[in-house]
Amino acid sequence: MYVTHPYDDPYIDMLVEKLEDAAKKSEFSAYETVEFAAAFVQSLPYSFDSETTLFDEYPRYPIETLVDNGGDCEDTSILLASIIDAMGYGVVLIRFPEHVAIGIKGSENVTGTYWEYGNSRYYYLETTGEEWRIGQLPEEYEGVSAYVYPLVPIPILTHEWTTSPEGYFALLEVKVSNVGTATANDVYVYAGFDAGNDQLWNPEQSTPTDLEADYILTVQLYIRVPLDEHTRLCVQIVMDGYAVDESYSKWVDT
Repeated sequence: MYVTHPYDDPYIDMLVEKLEDAAKKSEFSAYETVEFAAAFVQSLPYSFDSETTLFDEYPRYPIETLVDNGGDCEDTSILLASIIDAMGYGVVLIRFPEHVAIGIKGSENVTGTYWEYGNSRYYYLETTGEEWRIGQLPEEYEGVSAYVYPLVPIPILTHEWTTSPEGYFALLEVKVSNVGTATANDVYVYAGFDAGNDQLWNPEQSTPTDLEADYILTVQLYIRVPLDEHTRLCVQIVMDGYAVDESYSKWVDT
């Protein structure tokens, strides 16, 4: 999500244009242009999230790393992946238990360490420290298992809600936000009062709809309150038939 989010695109595109112009003047090959872009990111100062933010872990969007003039391994990997992707080259994120780097899609004539993913080879490229080349793997990561993450836009749904009494009903207003980078399909709100054993009293459902990235869906539901029960209100956000986010009120006696 951090790599593919469109908000950074104008800034990344301007940066890529500058890098490619400089590479063209130096008559760099495509391979050398990628390493030239990597050298720019590798030159940024390394900083721990705990030193520059209020959090132990704080992934930065590409524009944040540029404005902050650096970050840790995940920040510089996100930035470089964004640059390489905008240049039109295949790229993935490579994640070790305590480290993140990127992989550059290359053919068999490229040398060095690579991971196979989707019938392609992705050659390791370090984003922290200077003078790392494509295919060079730091010694401490030799033989260490890693996950490969392709740059696939995905929807991510969050929600917040308020409720107010309306006679024998509770008026529920839910705001569903798509903070991801792709359209969420068949999104609806499903809510009711907890009846125990994964059952709900008086459940109600909103009309399914598609929710584009960075859009907010507001839904109102009237839910009949069960009488003389110890219960709570349950709210689920459903996408493509699966509950992807949920929340609950405090327990109350009705």
